[in-house]
Amino acid sequence: MAISTYSELQTAVANWLDRDDLTARIPEFISLAEARFNRDLRIRAMETKQTASTVADQRNYALPTNYLQMRNFQVNGTPIRILEYVTPEMYDRMWGGTTTGTPYYYTIVADELQLGPTPAAVMTIEMLFYKRFDSLSSTTTTNWVLTNAPDVYLYAALMEAEAFLVNDARLATWSAGYQRGIESLQYADAQDRHSGSAMRIMNTSGNP
Repeated sequence: MAISTYSELQTAVANWLDRDDLTARIPEFISLAEARFNRDLRIRAMETKQTASTVADQRNYALPTNYLQMRNFQVNGTPIRILEYVTPEMYDRMWGGTTTGTPYYYTIVADELQLGPTPAAVMTIEMLFYKRFDSLSSTTTTNWVLTNAPDVYLYAALMEAEAFLVNDARLATWSAGYQRGIESLQYADAQDRHSGSAMRIMNTSGNP
């Protein structure tokens, strides 16, 4: 059968387990599967770009919804300024006072970004970051992973199910299938990023 919707995925998990008494548990297995591959994957399909405006004399800003990991962070001006990450400890040493200006650095504390120095005026900041895939539900019936890699969803959910059922004999089988799926997605993503002309080392001005 096709596995292209949340309902079809639930049916497939039940079929592969050959159980009809886990209906209430299968959504839990799928949710745990999503947590697993959101930790394991970092591919272009997870990237999203978001812009925001700073507020003069405000250094703390909330992280975007479903944020996982920063890929690029910049202040859009002339020229564009790429912000460099520093640890919270280093940030406090460098920018713990009241200095304001155009930010050079940032750190992340809890669910907030901290810019250093504190923006002196309204500026446009742009983030390219990895975002969690949308979780499946009765209203969100599909997402990128289910469309492009249903095997990853299926094997990950089966892994969680077998752990629940204490069926260790099958864990290795589903784990191997899941790992192959993850590695295939990462490999395809790497090939896509590096396709075309040969990679070249560029200087800070953007010239080879």
